[in-house]
Amino acid sequence: MSIFEDELHPTSANHTPLSPVSFLRRAAAIRPNQLAIVHGKRRYNYAQFWQRSQHLAIALQQHGIGKGDCVAIMGANTPEMLEAHNGVPLIGAVLNSLNIRLDAKTLAFILNHGEAKALITDKEFSNTIKDALAMLGRDILVIDIDDELAEGGELLGSMDYEAFLKTAKSDTAVDAIDDEWQAISLLYTSGTTGNPKGCVYHHRGAYLNAIGNMTTMGVTHRSRYLWTLPMFHCDGWTFTWGVTAAMGTHVCLRKVDPALIFDLIESEDVTHMCGAPIVLNMLANAPKSIQKRASADIEIATGGAAPPSSVIEAMEAIGFSVTHLYGLTETYGPATVCIPQDDWPSLELQTRSGRMARQGVHYLTLEDAAIVNSETMEPTPNDGNTIGELMIRGNTVMKGYLKNPDATKEAFDGGWFHTGDLGVQHADGYIEIKDRAKDIIISGGENVSTLEVEEVLYRHPAVLEAAVVAKPDETWGETPCAFVTLHENATASAQDIMDYCKQHLAKFKVPKSVVFGPLPKTSTGKIQKFALRDIAAGTKK
Repeated sequence: MSIFEDELHPTSANHTPLSPVSFLRRAAAIRPNQLAIVHGKRRYNYAQFWQRSQHLAIALQQHGIGKGDCVAIMGANTPEMLEAHNGVPLIGAVLNSLNIRLDAKTLAFILNHGEAKALITDKEFSNTIKDALAMLGRDILVIDIDDELAEGGELLGSMDYEAFLKTAKSDTAVDAIDDEWQAISLLYTSGTTGNPKGCVYHHRGAYLNAIGNMTTMGVTHRSRYLWTLPMFHCDGWTFTWGVTAAMGTHVCLRKVDPALIFDLIESEDVTHMCGAPIVLNMLANAPKSIQKRASADIEIATGGAAPPSSVIEAMEAIGFSVTHLYGLTETYGPATVCIPQDDWPSLELQTRSGRMARQGVHYLTLEDAAIVNSETMEPTPNDGNTIGELMIRGNTVMKGYLKNPDATKEAFDGGWFHTGDLGVQHADGYIEIKDRAKDIIISGGENVSTLEVEEVLYRHPAVLEAAVVAKPDETWGETPCAFVTLHENATASAQDIMDYCKQHLAKFKVPKSVVFGPLPKTSTGKIQKFALRDIAAGTKK
């Protein structure tokens, strides 16, 4: 045995479980009077935020909720969601944030699959929740969020949230976090085919990813973070805890509406935001009359599919500094970040925005991310050309899929988490996603990146949204088919679109057909390419 191990053992003094709940406890002790949450007329400082979270924990315990029990929440971006992210895990329970855009049948499946013992639900979503509860076949504790900013709805539970907090018979909750590997939350994938899979997060991963976000985005106690990203999505990419770790201010927002967003940007002097590329596109294309500004440029992080470089340029023009992140539900949200290099500001605008649209390098709090040959499990060369699968490993990867050992084993095969995204690694080590494995188009033996074609389509002045999928072709096997939505009052023909692409793409990459109309989207706002593939194949109209 090593001399460094013989008499040195972990104790409570040097081996305390990491948990993001500790961030709120610390903030309340250090900056009790700091403004923590803004929601309409409601204002809570950090002392109040911590106290309310403890009261939630105690009230749940009094109703028999304890370590390992699942508590679901169907909520908008309100103070109650932030309190649930602290009060529920404080007693060792597991928070299951529900996607507010899902249908009743899917919600019922999730509530049963996760074995939820309690449900906290915003009255605005009562119609869907009422149907979901009827499908459960069992009774659970239901607590209503009666938010004055909610649009309609009814109360379904035994009492509302504020009354529930008042039932707490103590002011101090007993911490039941004794293992940083214990589950902190349960998040379900969007489930575009079949039932969604439940990703189980642990306290350690949530703690580390929150610090990674705080560091990456430069969030401090002076920051004012506007909640344009749904808190149910990967626990708000763990910014639910990251902003609290920095002791910044959470500015709540019930729904993504450009006018509301710009009003809050001005009135609350917002410094930070997050959102999918579709949100950036919405803001960049909002009427000039509502595009209000903060006192300084806003740091905005975006993730999911790479934002078109044209959108990055448009956002910069109206006072936003864009950081491109990449991640999945399985990785607590952000796992890579496109860190700008010192020479990028001197690059021509289109070249620079193209660099910024890459997925970048692995997070400070992640062990590794690499493009790997999925057959040999060897890293591909950093030549910016050889395509492989993006794989990830580290402490901010989920524990696994709930009750699905086969899917967990497959996802972690070879000691890496397999993302299913195909990409290249450049000479500088930066990763660039070229496509989902299922989305790559093979036309006449040539690989066509749908993201590359979409990048060009977004630069057409008439195009608002674009997506490209494979269309079966007798001669070439597959050819690119473009689906586009035009800007309001804009006009363009299919031939106009194809001619534009011919100016910027190799001939085999140019769409052979163009379809106009609204693009179908998933419950999280992602374009449903599986539906577009059906249309392109002629199996769906």
